[in-house]
Amino acid sequence: MDKSKTYMNSYLAGILLGVFMIAAYYFSGEGLGASGAMKAVVIASVNDINHEYAAKAPYFAARVQNEDKSPAKTWLVFEILGVIAGAILSAALYGRLKLSIGKAPTISNRTRLIAALIGGILFGVGSQLGRGCTSGMVMSGMGVLSLSGFIGLVAIFGGGYVLAYFFRKLWI
Repeated sequence: MDKSKTYMNSYLAGILLGVFMIAAYYFSGEGLGASGAMKAVVIASVNDINHEYAAKAPYFAARVQNEDKSPAKTWLVFEILGVIAGAILSAALYGRLKLSIGKAPTISNRTRLIAALIGGILFGVGSQLGRGCTSGMVMSGMGVLSLSGFIGLVAIFGGGYVLAYFFRKLWI
């Protein structure tokens, strides 16, 4: 069997994601998400570099008051480390562990990397303005039957389909 053509059943993946969501709520009291890990690392870094600033700045102060509990020790940081380890393991098992730049043949590597960097920065800024990332909003919001989770799903995918038209040359 050619391992590069083996894919996980999407129904099974959805069921497993739901099970992990339930476990996350049960064990940690919060859902799954990605931006919280980066926020925790940034807060811990600022606190380690300049504790006086972190203790006085409104954004950081509430998160660094308890010096015994480092924000970098939140479970979301370990969730993301697990996602990275799982991605590396999966790629290694299925013969896809190599560096490559996914792009359209009509654009340069430089253009693709610049577009990816700009997109990543916009995603990071947007996740902070929205107080969380899209995965946390949709999965965790819908997981507790929050109306905002369902509205977010429609807005995210609808906006993605509309904007995809304008950026399609970066991957087609």
